[in-house]
Amino acid sequence: MNRSVLKLYVMGMTPRAERAVANLRRICAEELDDRYELQVIDVLESPQLAEDERIMATPTLIKELPPPVRRLIGDLSDTEKVLLGLDLHPAPEHVGAKGDRP
Repeated sequence: MNRSVLKLYVMGMTPRAERAVANLRRICAEELDDRYELQVIDVLESPQLAEDERIMATPTLIKELPPPVRRLIGDLSDTEKVLLGLDLHPAPEHVGAKGDRP
């Protein structure tokens, strides 16, 4: 699997932003092992980056690599939806016993 490049845009470290960061770090650790690069960007500190990416709501997660680019908005609490939304597949040890996942 290619290395995933993820950018999480938040607005300050509000409880919602903290949940999104914690949820994403957990998902990455459990599902992607060391095959990811994560950058957390506070739009209050880097408004131009947020404008360049057309961030309209936070938290917003952007998967830049591997293609296609994907975006998710919210606190990322539903692991299955996050993996599906980002077109990522769980680590091999998380595949069901019957091998029903690709």
